[in-house]
Amino acid sequence: MPAPKLSGPVVWLLTDNKPGHKNQLRGLAERLEARAEAQLVWVETHKYPVSWARALLGITPAIEHSKPDIIVAAGSQTQKLLLACRKRYDAMTVVLMRPALPFAKPDLSIIPAHDNPPDRPDVLITRGVLNAIKPQEQPGEAQNGLILIGGPSEHYEWDGEAILGQVSTLADEYRDWHWTVTSSRRTPAALLVQLTDIQRNNVTFHHHEKTGPNWLIDTLAETRTTWVSPDSVSMVYEALTAGTSTGLLDLKARNNSRVVRGLESLKADGLVTEWQDRAQLMQAEPGKAPKLWEADRAAEWVIRKFREFHQ
Repeated sequence: MPAPKLSGPVVWLLTDNKPGHKNQLRGLAERLEARAEAQLVWVETHKYPVSWARALLGITPAIEHSKPDIIVAAGSQTQKLLLACRKRYDAMTVVLMRPALPFAKPDLSIIPAHDNPPDRPDVLITRGVLNAIKPQEQPGEAQNGLILIGGPSEHYEWDGEAILGQVSTLADEYRDWHWTVTSSRRTPAALLVQLTDIQRNNVTFHHHEKTGPNWLIDTLAETRTTWVSPDSVSMVYEALTAGTSTGLLDLKARNNSRVVRGLESLKADGLVTEWQDRAQLMQAEPGKAPKLWEADRAAEWVIRKFREFHQ
């Protein structure tokens, strides 16, 4: 068994380049770097195709990087390469999801609570998926509000007119606030046109295609209160992680899916506020929002498990 490494582990990040999966990896990776001086290596799995047969035998394509101490993967398309690397290298393996197949079971799994993960020592259960947002260093004092709009989903009945009406209500009821509004890839074209044409002095619309990769991170850092359409679950958790007071725009749930149940648990625990209680949220003091930094908690857990792995 190699000598334990208490800092500076080489961490391979297996990515399928899907934005959501990459954001999860980035969130964990940046905290591993901050907490343990991890050396981060991004590995794009499409460049290293491997069959299940070769994965089971630990036969990997030539990957010209430093030998890994920890290998982290997100997305089902990364599982074959993860298994191949696990067989070949004496590295601790981590997946940010339910493992795809029992025989490919990694050393550690980080799974959001809404996926009903098993209660085991090798599983960390998180509130939502990990993200790359960092909590605000200073609570937002200025009256800056952010409105994050999604689109049709299998979990909520989409109503663009209702969403537009709620944007207008916030702008009218809180005229001394400045409201920044942005869309997502799922936002319908008709609503995009209406948001682009909105005529209000205290509202600025930013089309999602015209925002840079760090736009949301930078904007949340200067935001006091965030309203999110409930279909945009990842954005709900990003707003919470930033430390902003967070509310849910009003859409009717289609069913009692795991996503809906996850948001209901946030309401029950007082982490998010419903639309009808918006006055309470808007009057909240800056910096009083509940803290939720799951990427940092996950990094601390992975580092502890890594040290145990080499004892």
